[in-house]
Amino acid sequence: GYNMRSIKRKHIPQLRRKLGIVFQDFQLLTDRTVYNNLEFVLRATGWKNKQEIKERIEEVLDLVGMSNKGYKIPNELSGGEQQRIVIARAVLNSPSIILADEPTGNLDSVTSMEVVGLLKSCAARFHQTTLIVTHQEEVAQMADRVIRMSDGKIYTRDCNDC
Repeated sequence: GYNMRSIKRKHIPQLRRKLGIVFQDFQLLTDRTVYNNLEFVLRATGWKNKQEIKERIEEVLDLVGMSNKGYKIPNELSGGEQQRIVIARAVLNSPSIILADEPTGNLDSVTSMEVVGLLKSCAARFHQTTLIVTHQEEVAQMADRVIRMSDGKIYTRDCNDC
């Protein structure tokens, strides 16, 4: 719904609220609990009702299989657990699009597949588009559509030149 070539600066915060972002290096606030990390995002995006905030946090933590980790500080969690929290954070405001930048880059192969499966199930449940940037072929194979980039060229299907 936004023309990115002519978007006005004042509309960028509204656009950002429609995006969920999953970072490779988590970007969790290390001085706050998981619950407080998620609460911070909700309050920053205009949520005020404490009960609604609590319910939404519980909902997304349950969604990512982390309902019992709200009291933990990020460095008390494994990489896979931290990435699950990041996914919970990304879906908090029911965004239209999830952007995932190398979401499996810091994870072992088993956890990587779990995280990609979780991203796919969230996308299906909430009717979201998820864009995953990855160098990992096994992650790309789980996608519904793959666009390859190589040496400044874009390929919309598998090719031998990539």
